[in-house]
Amino acid sequence: MASSVVSEQEAARDDFDWGTLFSYFEGETFGTENVLAAVAVIEPGMEIHPPHRHTEEEYMLVTAGEGTWHLNGEDFQAGVGDMLYAAPWDIHGIKNTGSAPLRFVVWKWDNKGIELPADPNE
Repeated sequence: MASSVVSEQEAARDDFDWGTLFSYFEGETFGTENVLAAVAVIEPGMEIHPPHRHTEEEYMLVTAGEGTWHLNGEDFQAGVGDMLYAAPWDIHGIKNTGSAPLRFVVWKWDNKGIELPADPNE
């Protein structure tokens, strides 16, 4: 992936029942793979999917709205300016529990050359 600037209009837009995903960067960089840099807009009462886990490290930053984070069996209030970090295999998610759209930025990736931790359930 080359260095670049991507506007929201140029980002890949996917509309779903739960809201919209704007994907700015996907793929591989010099030091990472399975990269996703995106903005999600979740409609009130919705979530992208139930809490889940995966190999990628992930940051999520709320920029508008309010909701509930889920992290490893615990729920936390999510508001503007709040950020979640999920390490590989940690169970995480976010649900819009407010009355307006919840918008958040997401960055997730796997590192190249660094052995991933083993799946704790195996």
